Amino acid sequence: MATSTTNARPDRAEPGGDRPTRRLGALLHLADIKGAPYAFVAPFFVIFAAFSFYPLIYTSWISLHRVELATLDVMEWVAFDNYVDLWNDSRFWNALQNTITIGVISTVPQLLMALGLAHLLNYRMRGSLFFRVASLVPYATSVGAAALVFTMLFERDFGMINWALGGIGLDPVNWEADKWPAQVAISTIVIWRWTGYNALLYLAAMQAIPADRYEAAAIDGASRWKQFTHVTVPGIRSTIVFTIVLSTIGATQLFGEPLIFGQGPNGVTGGADNQYQTLGLLLYEEGWKNYQMGRSATVAWAMFLLLVLVFVAQRLIRLLRARTARVAPRSPR
Repeated sequence: MATSTTNARPDRAEPGGDRPTRRLGALLHLADIKGAPYAFVAPFFVIFAAFSFYPLIYTSWISLHRVELATLDVMEWVAFDNYVDLWNDSRFWNALQNTITIGVISTVPQLLMALGLAHLLNYRMRGSLFFRVASLVPYATSVGAAALVFTMLFERDFGMINWALGGIGLDPVNWEADKWPAQVAISTIVIWRWTGYNALLYLAAMQAIPADRYEAAAIDGASRWKQFTHVTVPGIRSTIVFTIVLSTIGATQLFGEPLIFGQGPNGVTGGADNQYQTLGLLLYEEGWKNYQMGRSATVAWAMFLLLVLVFVAQRLIRLLRARTARVAPRSPR
């Protein structure tokens, strides 16, 4: 009987028959390796684009128009007229000056006190955990509650601060009506809220400094103060720069404390003579009191450009110092 050879089954697969599957697996593996990092960071960029980048661009567009709060869909192109008007507005320069002075008298003592507090908490002592947690209580407190309490403390007729001043024979101070007392009172609120937060940042950086540096300094005969100035401070320099940046941004955007100190949105914002009106309060006044959203957006961009100028100047100073240190002649041995 004859046998058929045409219907015989192959004993093995054709060589190269699984090449498409291998190529697909290689492409998926490559996409997983190359694309996974971007997929992980994509949510941040999506949120940033939706809630930061888009409002920034839209605000810049509004600042080039005359827009009222009641009719946001009606825009009149005015180009840079809002910026010119803001440049010639005395209220803007007054608010800028107040923002700078309040920022300085609140940021400098705040960071110095935070540095000293962190240095104390860095030592082993009883109840250190309690003091570390307690230092965060002011930061966790609502800005509205804190500002309201301090407003009552600095009240002219029945405030505890004037009562204490009267107890030592000093005249009461009109904290809200006078310029410098009002700015000191507002700065006190800022210092109380943020000192503990910055102290914990410094404490975390201090605990990352290797202990052998302190041991070597002690062997060389360095006192506690020299160890602090020559080991601790240089070891946390990057954290100090970080807190300076955060404090500068916060001082530029200061809004809640002076608003509540001035009796809230229905009262006078920034004082009767604008003696403590900040850029944040001016932005609020233009947009939600005068209903001029174009001018309000212009103030917002002025605040942004001010921060950019500050950080560019700070960067240039650091570059100049680094270049000067490199080219400085070394002393002969």
